[in-house]
Amino acid sequence: MSGLMIPHDAFVFIGDGRKALFLRNEGNPAEPSLKTEEVFADENPPTREQGTERPGRVSKPTGQRAAVEPTDWHDIEEHRFARRVAVALEQLVRERDVKAIIVVAPPRALADLRDAFHADVKARIVAELPKDLTRLPVEEITEHLAAEY
Repeated sequence: MSGLMIPHDAFVFIGDGRKALFLRNEGNPAEPSLKTEEVFADENPPTREQGTERPGRVSKPTGQRAAVEPTDWHDIEEHRFARRVAVALEQLVRERDVKAIIVVAPPRALADLRDAFHADVKARIVAELPKDLTRLPVEEITEHLAAEY
């Protein structure tokens, strides 16, 4: 079976803007056995349930009025969540002396995470996959990763 080689004791970060899993490979690179170390879930209802006020209006020098873009509270919370889990991963790296990390997240969340990861975390990332696997059970995540590359 060719696929992504996950070193023994490597951590696999699976996340999106609302959920993150920290998994650790208890197996070897040829036969990974991912075990859940930590789970983060964020309550982030849609913007329509978070914002209560109508978008503002602004007057232009010409006397015309224009609407202001409404605030996307849901989007803002997804960015905050990425920063929170990045800090948690940094803490894990320091406490457990993690040597290798694989990051799996949808492209937009991956971009947020790249911005939020500390240099110590970035130095340990051995692979990044732009996929959303957060809704899958750990066994299926293992199969997907083993089939990659």
